[in-house]
Amino acid sequence: MKIAILSRDETLYSSRRLREAAEGRGHQVQIIDPLSCYMNINPASPAVHYCGEPLGHFDAVIPRIGSLTTFYGTAVLRQFEMSGSYPLNESAAITRARDKLRSLQLLAREGIDMPVTGFASSPDDTEDLIAMVGGAPLVVKLVEGTQASA
Repeated sequence: MKIAILSRDETLYSSRRLREAAEGRGHQVQIIDPLSCYMNINPASPAVHYCGEPLGHFDAVIPRIGSLTTFYGTAVLRQFEMSGSYPLNESAAITRARDKLRSLQLLAREGIDMPVTGFASSPDDTEDLIAMVGGAPLVVKLVEGTQASA
């Protein structure tokens, strides 16, 4: 099997171990920096080029896309998906997981129990947000950032 690992740094422990494990099972592996890829968006023959060369078909793609490169990294992954490569994690799943609001909306839509949560783009609305969700205890999340306030 021919496998691509999308990773910004092939020297990272996780990237090296993935390569070693796959090669140990007889697979061909190439570690590809997604930010060095460029794409031909073409319905007849979608292609990904890397460092001046077209990449051939990969049977599978293992995305190791960091949060700072989500937008372009998932675009590259989608191009591989369009070419028929099997993604270990689909681009849509990565995008949803990186979007706090979307993740919570998907959980709520499926009826999954979670703390009462308010979501805002600015801390200026905190007082009204607390009242809107019925007061404490609650979780308040801002659109950007990695921390929750309680």
